[in-house]
Amino acid sequence: MPKIAVVILNWNGVQLLERFLPLVIKHSNNHKIYVADNASTDTSIRYVKENFPGVKIIQNTSNGGYAKGYNDALPNVKEDLFCLLNSDVEVTPNWLTPIENYFNENKNTAIIQPKILDLKKKSHFEYAGAAGGFLDSFGYPFCRGRIFDTLEEDKGQYNDNLPIFWASGACLFIRKATFFNLGGFDEDYFAHQEEIDLCWRAQNKGLEIMYVGASTVYHLGGSTLNEMNPKKTFLNFRNSLYSIVKNIPIYKAFFIVMARLLLDGIAGLRFLSQMRFTHCLAIVKAHFSFYWNLPKTLKKKELNSRTKKYYLIKSVVWSYFVNGYKEFNNLVKD
Repeated sequence: MPKIAVVILNWNGVQLLERFLPLVIKHSNNHKIYVADNASTDTSIRYVKENFPGVKIIQNTSNGGYAKGYNDALPNVKEDLFCLLNSDVEVTPNWLTPIENYFNENKNTAIIQPKILDLKKKSHFEYAGAAGGFLDSFGYPFCRGRIFDTLEEDKGQYNDNLPIFWASGACLFIRKATFFNLGGFDEDYFAHQEEIDLCWRAQNKGLEIMYVGASTVYHLGGSTLNEMNPKKTFLNFRNSLYSIVKNIPIYKAFFIVMARLLLDGIAGLRFLSQMRFTHCLAIVKAHFSFYWNLPKTLKKKELNSRTKKYYLIKSVVWSYFVNGYKEFNNLVKD
């Protein structure tokens, strides 16, 4: 059975390592643990070396964010399965065993996400991934257990195994061969939604992405950029547009991007109504950045005849804000 390498990306996160790394070590059943450090200037490296000499440290030469950080670090990892784990995730006993077993029994499964609950409110799902990710026809992401800002209570409704469209980067398991065959993460994303792009490219190659509900972790969230930071708004809106252009036939992508001009504009007006002016400006900047980088993005487009239907519903915005459907199981799927 192939071994899992748990790879924790860190940047100036010594307090998070102090809080969460001991549990990762305790509950990882002798699987190898790595800390991939993005050129931290705090005491992160010293803390790991002094307290956990069995943890292997990979020192990146710069802070290239989530995407470049993992791209730089993972060539140094020899195990056949990667667990890309945020430094603010609390793992649970036996969290790796269901994942390990599923990979071993299902050879076409390339990527797996566990159940991700909210560390601040453990009875509920967490924003970044919840019980597996999907997209609507305009490229807006949502999850089982989380639609926009509505988080469902975990009542066992998602304790299943289910094919999903994208897995959360907060805790993402991927075969080593898959990661490198896909070319890793797109470093132009820096952070946020690069895992959606990676999963989309995997889907276009006919690979399977699964949610395995028997494995549970708790995510703190917002440790690098919280929801009140306009940079997070900028990255989410821009990177979503990147993924549309890269992964959908160009004639379809054109009409979706035009629709997003209107829909993202409405989102900007909503921010204005909430007096969140910097977030409205962040959406404008996201679109300008997207158009400026469009020629470069188009060069990354892969011509793949296996491109599959990527969306679960036409518009999660309409379903949520107009029809009032706040839970995943109430959505009318296409």
